Amino acid sequence: MRGYRGVKYTLFIFCYFFWVVSAILIAVGIYAKIAREKDVVDTLTVDPALLLIVVGSVMFLITFLGCFGALRNTICLLKMFLGLLVAILLLQIAAAFVGYFFTHTVMERTERLMMKAIERYREDQDLENAIDFIQKKFQCCGVESYKNWSRNAYFECSDTNPSLEACGVPFSCCIRLQNQTVLNTMCGYGMQQLAEKLARQDIFTIGCLDKIVWWAKHNLLLVAGLTAGLLLLEVCMIALAAVQICWIKNVLQRQERKAAQSKSQRKESLWFPPFADFDD
Repeated sequence: MRGYRGVKYTLFIFCYFFWVVSAILIAVGIYAKIAREKDVVDTLTVDPALLLIVVGSVMFLITFLGCFGALRNTICLLKMFLGLLVAILLLQIAAAFVGYFFTHTVMERTERLMMKAIERYREDQDLENAIDFIQKKFQCCGVESYKNWSRNAYFECSDTNPSLEACGVPFSCCIRLQNQTVLNTMCGYGMQQLAEKLARQDIFTIGCLDKIVWWAKHNLLLVAGLTAGLLLLEVCMIALAAVQICWIKNVLQRQERKAAQSKSQRKESLWFPPFADFDD
C-alpha cells in the first residue's frame, strides 16, 4: 500500500506543479491581451499573449485530468491523461525527426515567421518587447541582416516613407557602451543607409536567425540536457499513470473476485447438504 501511495502522490505533485504553472501562463496571457490595444489583429504565430493563453489552456486541461484522476483513483481520467501525454510525446519525437531530416524547410518556415514578426513590430507591444529582448540577448539585428528592417512600414528605407525612423533600426540593435547609463533610443536612425562596415561600429549587423542557430550549436549540451530532461519528465509521468491504472485495476479485480466468492457462499448456504443429520 505504501508503494501505491508513493506512485499516487508523486504523480499528483508533478501534475499539480504544472497545473499551477499553466494557470500563471493563462493569467499572464489574459492580462497582456486586456492591457494592450483592442484593434490589434490576433495571430497565433506572432502573438505572444495568445500563444501563452493557448499553451496554458492545453497544459491546464491535461494536468487537471492528471491531478483529479490521481487523487480520486479514477481510471477514465487517468487513461485520458495518459493518452494525451503519449500523443504529445509522439508529436515531439516527430517534430525532432522533421527538424533533423528537413532542416532547410524548417529554416525557411522559421525565417518567414520571423519576417512576419518584423512587419508587425510596431503593431503589437508584446511582440515588440519580445523582439527587443531577442536582439539584445543574442546581440543581433533583423532576421538575416540589419537591412531586413526595411520590411517594416516604420523603418522602410524609401523616399516616400514619412516616418522619422525611416532607414533606421530599433534601439535594441544598438551596441551599448560599458559606461553608458542613459539609453539612446534614436541610436539606430539612418543605419540602413550605411554600409555594413560603418554600421557595425554602432549596431549589430548579424541576423538573429544565424545568431540563434550559432548559439544552439555552441550550447548543444545545454539544449540537449533541457530537451532530455523534459522528455524524461514526460516519460516518468506516463509511467506513473500507467502503474496507477494497473494497480487500480488489480484492486478492482480482487474486489470483484471476493464479491463473487461471497455471493456463491451465500447461495450455497441456502441449500442443505445431502444426507444431513437433523436432530428431532
